[in-house]
Amino acid sequence: IAEVLQGYRALLLARRTVKLYQPPLIWSAIMLLLAVHFWWASFGLAKRDNWDFAAFSAVLMQTVMLFMGAALLLPHRSGGEALDLRAHYYREAGPFFSFGLLFILFGFVKDWLLDRHIISGGIPLFFFLFFLVTTLVLLFVRKPRVHEIMAPVMGTVVAIFIAMMFAKLRLGS
Repeated sequence: IAEVLQGYRALLLARRTVKLYQPPLIWSAIMLLLAVHFWWASFGLAKRDNWDFAAFSAVLMQTVMLFMGAALLLPHRSGGEALDLRAHYYREAGPFFSFGLLFILFGFVKDWLLDRHIISGGIPLFFFLFFLVTTLVLLFVRKPRVHEIMAPVMGTVVAIFIAMMFAKLRLGS
């Protein structure tokens, strides 16, 4: 969360010279939403009685991947330097989506190590496959129009997924 907020701070400090670009701004909102969701979901882990180092490591690695993605998303320099979000985004897209892919993969590993299943049910599986395929496409395709379309699509799907997960938690399922 702090990494994204520091990126916003840099944009505000350089606001007279910032060239805005939609995808990294949308991804920054997605990263904040994912961080809050991940944080909320992690509270339930405190009640676990059976931990091993592999499961703890998978949780830790997923947290590291989220942090690293957030750290790359927005530029952090300020003070007179022009900030071009489009140039920064495409310069960091490879590492950003690589960390995103690793975040998803560590999520699969974490679920397996904690609950001995990868993903239960058809709906969560659909979402995780969607996230996986979309992240792979964005990792390898550098066409701006693809990124400009997929960022709001991914934001919408992430918001729906998280809303469904919170509804499930509220219902106690």
